[in-house]
Amino acid sequence: MMDRLKSMEAFVAAADMGSFSGAAAPLGMSSQMVAKYIHALEDRLGVRLINRTTRRQSLTEVGERYLERCRMILAEAEAADAMAGEMLSEPQGRIRVSAPINFGSSSLMNFLTGYLTRYPLTEVEVSLSDRYVNLTEEGFEAVFRVGEPGINMSSSLVMRPLRPYRLILCASPEYLIRYGEPRSPAELATHECIGYVSWNRIAKGEWRLTQNGETYPVEVRSRLMLNDTRAQINAAIRGFGIILQAEDMLQSHVDSGELVRILEDYSGPSMPLNLIYPADRRQTAKLKTFIAEATNCFCD
Repeated sequence: MMDRLKSMEAFVAAADMGSFSGAAAPLGMSSQMVAKYIHALEDRLGVRLINRTTRRQSLTEVGERYLERCRMILAEAEAADAMAGEMLSEPQGRIRVSAPINFGSSSLMNFLTGYLTRYPLTEVEVSLSDRYVNLTEEGFEAVFRVGEPGINMSSSLVMRPLRPYRLILCASPEYLIRYGEPRSPAELATHECIGYVSWNRIAKGEWRLTQNGETYPVEVRSRLMLNDTRAQINAAIRGFGIILQAEDMLQSHVDSGELVRILEDYSGPSMPLNLIYPADRRQTAKLKTFIAEATNCFCD
């Protein structure tokens, strides 16, 4: 079956130029091929569009009316191609993104506001959830995952490793004045530590720190256990206890002096951070730019 749009294009060119040979040059094909396209179009429609004689050709009544429609269709097709080309060359349109709540409400927001400022024709719809979303079924174009990626890798998805999601220890200056600063991981067991309860209500009472390749597990006491990181931070700022949380969430409070890093010679736990997106060789400019800038922002 011959290409319908190409057949319409041949028909419009032949009508404008007055002959198959005249239409051949601008279309970049032979006059025989022009005739072949138009014959195929007439066969599909079951009507004659052009009356042909040895001396000249003229449009039939159906051909004249069909010509108007063909011009409109070809113009719309050209506009659609132009729109697609613009989307492949200039970032524009909406991007649907999913991210874990803690990462999304802090580090990701800093990145997204900058991205939207740099590319004013883009929009970002963000779903913050610790649930593992399905990219394909739920229509997400980019997904950030902290910890296990939770996907069955296939040729339809790409996983881009980003910098590890690091946790650090902090306490308020008031707490440290009142109770002193721990000098080793073991001393954490004697301090008030603010606990975290995950969405599945699993509370982790063991904090693990490392130094020079050696791990130091500590069973901490947590009389206050929360399932919200911002609530944890508020409790720490108010001097209730020591907090172990993401560096991205705590750094601004350290910079302001509300919190102080402790046991800095030890490394807190870290989890992998990945960006997952569909494998499409012809990505739109919005997604291509988003991936490039996110990778640059969240890599060491």
